[in-house]
Amino acid sequence: MGGRPNRQVPVRRVVGKLNEYEQAVVDAVIENIVAPLGMNICDTEWGKPLGGGLYEVRIRRTLSAIRTWGVPAGDAEPAAAGERAVLLRLFVTFYGDRVVLLFQGYDKGKDPSERRQTKEIRTARKHLRAWTAQRK
Repeated sequence: MGGRPNRQVPVRRVVGKLNEYEQAVVDAVIENIVAPLGMNICDTEWGKPLGGGLYEVRIRRTLSAIRTWGVPAGDAEPAAAGERAVLLRLFVTFYGDRVVLLFQGYDKGKDPSERRQTKEIRTARKHLRAWTAQRK
């Protein structure tokens, strides 16, 4: 992300508004789920293709559950006291096999409306089009 202003990296603005725990959840999902799976995320509960190269990453677990996703039950770390599941959405595209570009996101727990979802997808598509045009 280098020295680019936040206006060119809109997901920074979104993640920056989350509390520390929610930011840790996003980091864990990117590190433990999205990066290793790449486009195969859509073969799991974590991802959904939205068409045109845009994908939705669905976050709806606790930090402990994310860190231990896919780990045998006996090896999983117990949930921390007071840990709560978060309901977030990230909109991404993939470049090559594993490079993930994050465009947009929002706290679906705070506003689960269809209208908000549609607005966020529209914004993510705008960022995807701009990124695609910039690459040409």
